Amino acid sequence: MGLTRPGLALSLLIAASVQAQPQAIDQLPLQGDGDIRTLPAGTYTGNFTLDQPLHLRCAPGALIDGQGAGSTLHVRVPGVTIENCTLRNWGRDLTAMDAAIFIDKAAHGTVVRGNDLQGAGFGIWLDATADVQVLDNRIQGDPSVRSQDRGNGIHLYAVKNALVRGNQVRQTRDGVYIDTSNDSAIEDNLFEDLRYGVHYMFTHNSRVIGNTTRHTRTGYALMQSRKLTVVGNRSVDDQNYGILMNYITYSTLTGNRVEAVRSGDGGGDAMIAGAEGKALFIYNSLFNRIENNRFESSALGIHLTAGSEDNRISGNAFIGNRQQVKYVASRTQEWSADGRGNYWSDYLGWDRNADGVGDVAYEPNDKVDQLLWMYPQVQLLMTSPAIELLRWVQRAFPVTRPPGVRDSFPLMRAPDLEAHP
Repeated sequence: MGLTRPGLALSLLIAASVQAQPQAIDQLPLQGDGDIRTLPAGTYTGNFTLDQPLHLRCAPGALIDGQGAGSTLHVRVPGVTIENCTLRNWGRDLTAMDAAIFIDKAAHGTVVRGNDLQGAGFGIWLDATADVQVLDNRIQGDPSVRSQDRGNGIHLYAVKNALVRGNQVRQTRDGVYIDTSNDSAIEDNLFEDLRYGVHYMFTHNSRVIGNTTRHTRTGYALMQSRKLTVVGNRSVDDQNYGILMNYITYSTLTGNRVEAVRSGDGGGDAMIAGAEGKALFIYNSLFNRIENNRFESSALGIHLTAGSEDNRISGNAFIGNRQQVKYVASRTQEWSADGRGNYWSDYLGWDRNADGVGDVAYEPNDKVDQLLWMYPQVQLLMTSPAIELLRWVQRAFPVTRPPGVRDSFPLMRAPDLEAHP
């Protein structure tokens, strides 16, 4: 008699459990006896533990198949390098932290370079370790799995002084997720077709430099962190938010370019409701420096809310956004510093002395703007005499003007973005 369906399921579960049992890496036919050990071409199955210092380099045509369970390579000791390896089909149990490459707490100084990973679980997991380098890897998720059920491409938990540079991550959940990790750098990576490209939580003194996000639901989700340096990044054709700052303090954003953020529903997992295609969304964030960035061609240029005050905002360019500013607060915020404001493509003032600064302040959120936020249908009346009369009354009687944003020194030309270091 054949196996019943419950018996077959139990048999498959036992088989998966057996396959997930790790083997020592020297069970593979490694060649060479020096510092570098090479895995020759061929397909190798199973999960393997690196428990001795080793530079593992895979020859072209070498593939390690995790057989759908567990972590394929588990690094337990310092002094390990994994280079040019192709890994497929590792486990997808996110609770068990299944990853193509799992780097343990003791494995400080590990280098993971030039590998090709494709699977539904986590790509590379750094677990409470230090001084790890993740360089020039290609990580591909499984698009047949729901976004929220995939692992992150690169996941850092309680990590110190990590460098994540030059990687390409596609169709995982988040490109790189950083939780409770300090003094790390995310540099020159490409993140595409993801939930969030870069996702920070409870992280301090870290750098995000020269990255590009494309077709994500949020390019850069900066959450619950302080002293971040966000320089020279780009967000292109992202949905909902280009850069989202949520409870961010004492951080610097400069030289970033966000363009063509479109409205969307957040895919069912938006952190904050009301994602109207915002190039920059600042939520309950204080004492930050936001200078010399470019926000353009998006549904909304910048939105501040929930007590986001005392930020230094100057030298930025807001170009061709359907709506430049959305801000509701109890007191007016000055968006200029040292006589230099921002560039606004819809500014209608003049510059009689040709000093490059407009002679009339830019005040984007007057009563008319607030009416538009609450009642979008008012746009049909924008050219009516009633709207013109309301604007005239605000100019003639400033006491009727609501608190909001004021740029006293609007720039007449968009500043050039400086190249990031």
